Amino acid sequence: MKLKILITAGDGIGPEVTNEAVSVLKEVAQLGGHTLALDHKRIGGVAIVNDGSPLPADTLAAALDSDAVLLGAVGGNEFNSLPPDKRPEAGLLQLRAALGGFANLRPAFAFKELAVNSPLRPEIIDGADILFVRELLGGLYFGQPREWNKATNEAWNTMRYTKDEVARVARIAFQLAGKRRKKLTSVDKANVLEVSQLWRATVNEIAKEFPEIAVEHQYVDAMSMHLMNQPKNYDVVLTENLFGDILSDESAVITGSLGMLPSATIGGKVNLYEPVHGSAPDIAGKGLANPLGAILTGALILRHSGGLEAEAATIETSVRKVLEQGFRTPDLARSNPQGFTVLSTTEMGAKVRETVKASLVNA
Repeated sequence: MKLKILITAGDGIGPEVTNEAVSVLKEVAQLGGHTLALDHKRIGGVAIVNDGSPLPADTLAAALDSDAVLLGAVGGNEFNSLPPDKRPEAGLLQLRAALGGFANLRPAFAFKELAVNSPLRPEIIDGADILFVRELLGGLYFGQPREWNKATNEAWNTMRYTKDEVARVARIAFQLAGKRRKKLTSVDKANVLEVSQLWRATVNEIAKEFPEIAVEHQYVDAMSMHLMNQPKNYDVVLTENLFGDILSDESAVITGSLGMLPSATIGGKVNLYEPVHGSAPDIAGKGLANPLGAILTGALILRHSGGLEAEAATIETSVRKVLEQGFRTPDLARSNPQGFTVLSTTEMGAKVRETVKASLVNA
C-alpha cells in the first residue's frame, strides 16, 4: 500500500507531537511493507510569519494532491490582535472547507490506566467508549452573516443548516454505529432552536434507513451532564458543529487528558487528521507535550485513508501497553507522580515506537 500524506505541523507544540506521530507511522510502514510519501508544508502562525497567509497557496495545492493531511495545531497569543480572517485559525477553517470533509470523528475511550487522572470515579468511566460524529462545515462557525460591529457595540453569528447537510453527516454516523454497538444519540437544542428542529426531523428521517440502529435524542445541556455521570450509556454521538466541539472536548475527562484525543475528518476530497488539543504555546519547545493524541490520530489515518485496520489497531494497542507499563507524560502524571516513569515528548514517542515494533515483529 502507498499512502501520500501532507504534514502540516503548525504552531506551538504542533511540530513536537506531529514528529512523534510521523515516526510511529514510518515504523509501521517499514515493518508492514507499505510506502509513505510524505510532504511538509506550513499552516497557521508559522505560515503568517513566513508566507503572509495562514494558508499559503502551495499548502492548499499539496493538500488537495494528497491522500491524507496530518495537522499538528495552529494558534499563538502573538496573533490574537489580528482580524479573525487573518489569524492562524482562519487557515485551518479554510483548509477544512477546501478539503470538503464534513464529518469529524472524535473517539473518546477510557484508559483504565488513566482513571486516577479523571475527576470522575473509576466505576463511572470504566468501559466508556464513545465516538463523536461532529458536523464540521456548517453551523455558527461557517454561517453567514457574521460580524463584530465595533461602532454599534454589536456582534452576530448565524447558525444555519440545510437538510442535505444534516442528512449526509447523519448517514455516516448511522453507518459507523452499525459497525459498533448499534446505538446512536443525536444531540440538539430542539426545544429552542429552529435549526435543531430541522436537525432532529432529518435525523429521524435518516433513521428509517437504518432500522437496526437504536436512536435517541438529547438536548445539549442535558447531554453535557450525562457525559459526566453515565458515559458508558453512549456509543455514537451525532452533533452539529458547535455542540460537537464543546462536548468532545468535555469528554477529555473520560480519557484522562485532552492530549489523549485524536480526530479524523472524512467525507470530502481528502481526509484531514488532527489531535483535538490546541497549540499550547505555554509549553511549546519544553518537551512537556503529550504526543499520544497525535499518535492515535496517525492510527486513524491508517484506518480511514489506508484501509489498514490491523496496523491501526496495533498502534492503539501499543499506546495502551505503554500506559500499562507505567509510562506517562507530565499531563498524565499529576495525580501520582511517584508511581510513574515520566517521559518527555520524544521519549514517549520512542516508547510507543518500540512497542509497535515489538508487536509487529512478533505478530
